[in-house]
Amino acid sequence: MSLIPVEIDTPDIMVELGVLERNIERMAAALRAKGLRLRPHAKTHKMPEIAARQLAAGAVGLTVATIGEAEVFAEHGATDLFIAYPLWIGPRQAERLRRLAGPVRIAIGVDSVEAAEAAGRHLGSAAGDIEAVVEIDSGHHRSGVRPEQAVAVARAAAGAGLRVGGVFTFPGHGYAPGMPAKAAEEEQQALGRAAELLAAAGFELTRVSGGSTPTAELTGAAEQAGPSALTEVRPGVYVFGDAQQLELGRCTAADIALTVAATVVSRHEGDDATPRRLVLDAGSKVLGGDRPAWATGYGRLMDHPEARITALSEHHATVVWPEGVDLPALGERLRVIPNHVCVAVNLVDDVAVVSEGRLVDRWRVAARGRNS
Repeated sequence: MSLIPVEIDTPDIMVELGVLERNIERMAAALRAKGLRLRPHAKTHKMPEIAARQLAAGAVGLTVATIGEAEVFAEHGATDLFIAYPLWIGPRQAERLRRLAGPVRIAIGVDSVEAAEAAGRHLGSAAGDIEAVVEIDSGHHRSGVRPEQAVAVARAAAGAGLRVGGVFTFPGHGYAPGMPAKAAEEEQQALGRAAELLAAAGFELTRVSGGSTPTAELTGAAEQAGPSALTEVRPGVYVFGDAQQLELGRCTAADIALTVAATVVSRHEGDDATPRRLVLDAGSKVLGGDRPAWATGYGRLMDHPEARITALSEHHATVVWPEGVDLPALGERLRVIPNHVCVAVNLVDDVAVVSEGRLVDRWRVAARGRNS
């Protein structure tokens, strides 16, 4: 069991350095063995120190969600960035992209004729410096177009002066019990079909991009028909793991690199009307409030897997404690696994880096709040 260093005041986010580095290496090796490029999504961690480790392990570049995140990682030396989001580009966004496109290879998502035309109009002569990647809906039904609509969007992007480089999707429907394999299969089919149509229309594609943490290691699996249509994969959460991935079976407790150190501030043995419970000082302002309908709580306790976080307030986490197990004492410190680690990281200015129970560093969440 890893200890919470005495120097840490709760609540505080802790990153286990050895587990983090093992996760980075494992994903890099798994995708390398399949001949797939790894372009991890840095919105999960938002930290240059982690991005540097991912790139050193073989990642071809980084994925980000916003221009602001791209600016932060470019400032810290990243040279190949994909903003995997259907940007709507106006004059201010165009100016920021022009500044980035000098030293950095920049790609952006696009999922409509109108967005492609707006991008070209505002980027002007710099449009040719930006790669457009058409977003495909592979079953998540958020943003993205059907494969049959990809050619129209690509032609609009090319007509606006952008370089059309490929297609991408987010198989987000894989974030549910029993769904990762199905989502990976639908991703393969949708991207493969879109790529075929674009190639037939005369486009030379260099990027067929997909993946998420639940589906990344399923991409190119033997049960999929034929070779993988994808060229690159963009998982993010894999570096840390979280309670969602744990419940989905996509990681184990040994793979969890990020936890929130919390202190027991209230405890109750319960009675006929109330459950046995304790309250931790880590509420929604550090854990985030995400809870999918299928999740069994608002997070998990690393060293007490049967306990359940049943309610969150801003500074309280109510934990229902299993019968037959002693309640922790007031003042005892516990490790909490957030449900959705990306949200938790964006709530703090820095994180504690821990190795074998010792505090070894603090890393600033450099891209925190860079939401535009």
